[in-house]
Amino acid sequence: MNLNTAPSGITAPSGIVVVVHGGRSLGEDPTTALQLPLLRMVPVARAIRQALRGSGAVVLRPRLRLRGWNGAAASPVHDLSELLEELSGRFGPTPVVLVGHSMGARAALRVAGHPMVSAVAGLAPWLPLGEPVDQLAGRRVLLAHGSADHVTSSPETWAYADRARAVTQVAAIEVRHDGHAMLRRAPLWHRIAAEFTRASLALPAGAEEVRRAYLRAAAGPDRVVL
Repeated sequence: MNLNTAPSGITAPSGIVVVVHGGRSLGEDPTTALQLPLLRMVPVARAIRQALRGSGAVVLRPRLRLRGWNGAAASPVHDLSELLEELSGRFGPTPVVLVGHSMGARAALRVAGHPMVSAVAGLAPWLPLGEPVDQLAGRRVLLAHGSADHVTSSPETWAYADRARAVTQVAAIEVRHDGHAMLRRAPLWHRIAAEFTRASLALPAGAEEVRRAYLRAAAGPDRVVL
C-alpha cells in the first residue's frame, strides 16, 4: 500500500488527517496515481493541509491497493486498518481524523472504531442500507452529500445518519446542486472538509460560516443545507 506517510522529520504530530479516495464496487486491479478517484482528493488534501498549517498536524493521502470494494472482502477496510496500525506503532496515541470520499468514506466509517480514530467525515459517501454504525460510538462524525448526486444515494446517507445518532453525534450537511465528483461547488466542499478537521483537532474556526453550519448540523437531528 502506498501510504504517502508523514515526512521522516516529524516524530510527534499533534494530529493526523488521513484523506481516503474513492473507487468502485468491484475491481481487483491495482490503483494508480493518475486515476480520477485519487486525483479528486488532491485538492481536498491540499485545502486541509493549508487549514492546518502551523498546528503541528500532518495530512496523509494513502493509495489503496485495489480499485474496488469487492463484496465481503471489503478490500479498502483492510488497507486502512493496516495503515492505522502502522501509525499507532510509529506515533503512539495521536488523534486521527479520517476524511473519505465515496467508497473511501464507507471504508473510513467502517474502521472508525480503531482506538486512534477520533473523528470521521464522509463526503458523498457510499452507504448501502445495513452498514454498521456501532463502531462510531464516541467519534465525531460528519456526513456531507450533494443534492444532485446520481452515483451514490443521499437518502441512504441520511438514513445512515439517523441510525448513527443512536450511538454518537452526527452532523449532516446537504450541498445544493452538486454531484458525486464535488466539482461544481468544489471550494465549499474543501471548506467543509477543512473546517471539520480543524474542529476535530480543537483548532479555532478558519471559515466562520462553515463552522457555524457544522455546529448547527451537529446539534441535529435535521441536516443543514448549504
